[in-house]
Amino acid sequence: MKLSSALILTIALIGSAHAQCPDFTTFSQTPQGDPSSGPLALPFMRVTPECRTFNSTAVEKVITDMKARLKDPDIARLFENTYPNTLDTTVKYFSKEENLAFIITGDITAQWLRDTGNQFAAYTSVLALDPSLATLVKAVINNEARYVSAFPYCGSFQPPPESGLAPSHNSFADLVTVDPPVNNRTVFECKYELDSLCGFLKLSRNYYNQTKDTSIFNDQWYTAIDQIFRVVNEQSQSNFDADFNWVSFYNWTGEPWIVEPTRQQCWRGGAEGVYGNPNDERNIVGMVGTHHRPSDDLSTFAFLTPANAMLSVELGHLADILTASGQSKTAQGKNVSEQATLWSKRTRDAIWNTTAGYISVVNNIFAYETNGLGSRYVMDDANVPSLLSLPYLGFLDINDPAYVATRKLLLSRANPYFAAGANFSGIGGPHVDAWNPWPMSQITAIFGTDNDDEIMTSLYLIANNTAGLGLIHESQSIYNYTSYTRSWFAWANSYFAEMLLDLAKRKPGLIFKTNEPYVPGQR
Repeated sequence: MKLSSALILTIALIGSAHAQCPDFTTFSQTPQGDPSSGPLALPFMRVTPECRTFNSTAVEKVITDMKARLKDPDIARLFENTYPNTLDTTVKYFSKEENLAFIITGDITAQWLRDTGNQFAAYTSVLALDPSLATLVKAVINNEARYVSAFPYCGSFQPPPESGLAPSHNSFADLVTVDPPVNNRTVFECKYELDSLCGFLKLSRNYYNQTKDTSIFNDQWYTAIDQIFRVVNEQSQSNFDADFNWVSFYNWTGEPWIVEPTRQQCWRGGAEGVYGNPNDERNIVGMVGTHHRPSDDLSTFAFLTPANAMLSVELGHLADILTASGQSKTAQGKNVSEQATLWSKRTRDAIWNTTAGYISVVNNIFAYETNGLGSRYVMDDANVPSLLSLPYLGFLDINDPAYVATRKLLLSRANPYFAAGANFSGIGGPHVDAWNPWPMSQITAIFGTDNDDEIMTSLYLIANNTAGLGLIHESQSIYNYTSYTRSWFAWANSYFAEMLLDLAKRKPGLIFKTNEPYVPGQR
């Protein structure tokens, strides 16, 4: 009898349980394995091969290659721990036959569109080298297409029914009402974040660019794309009709203790819930509104600059891959490439241009959020997309004067969420608090500079602040080296590894024993 890959995976997981595989949330909180030979003596934080949730020969080859080249044993150990972390620990379900995969974020058993797109970005360069890994990513995309098709305003989801996995209970969503209504068997949390939809687009284009596999462009995928354009259209128009009746496309209603203080100035009342700032014809300027930030925190103003920048970039890529693959038109005759190109340009122009009552860039400084009526919030949050990440997103060059000026402000006290202490500094956000910057912000800072001193300063701020655990945490206290949040945060681990692979190509002499660049699969 031929067993399905889903059943085989189930059997493997049962076997792992018999082998007493550790819970990684607990495992990641204390040093494991032998220490590195560097001064930080960082521990080996990978579970044994039989306990890993997915194994990739190409990923293991990259680890071997990088360890041989990296001159600092502690940086080598960090790469060895972080690069495979998503595959080692977060593939909760995978069926090749059903073309479905469920990827958790780490210590939360739910699949975030944003996190998954970023967790797998580090593996982009090896997709063509490992068919099994490519098949996994294809299954992730197909599962996400199903999520987006049904609930385009939601960002995190429960396991697919085919997995046999029970849905998780999200206590933070218990007192929240969402309109349009959601199915809690499918949806884990329905906070509308524009960047979540961009994460799905990013994962799709990374997969196609490496594999040239057009089979991902199936009916379900095109339905998801249609739903993305639905949201983009709805969230870029007035909330009032011609007679000033309120038109609500999305509404998130939470109890007072759930609503963050940064949202207090927004229109909110009783059963009406949290709508955000009203949009009327005066401030419809080409930006797309979002209700929550990439941090899952509520927006202050609807027009989030970095999320719109990511949308512009990813819609441009969407047009490119559909044109290159000959898949521009759907069975219904829609030209998706033309639509994507139009919205990409419109959003980009809106970010850069000054229009009536709308200012996105003043004195060469980008605002984090604007309301289209002249109000702007100058700050940044560690979560990507962020203003600091604009070059990483592909929106602009690191030497663009507006980025250089904005970056200087963001990495200073002029940014209310920048903090510095004796051991650590960086950008945080209201999701934790102002004195717990995120290592992710220092990773982003490396992507945004060619200055060797800045790169090395940021790299060792990260390396020296893992609380001796050799993993990248969510946030790190500026007061206490051992105080951090989330020992198991797969996105941060993958992002760190992705950054080192970028340096391996862009700045090999800084981190390697020789000045020879390294790109996986290239000689």
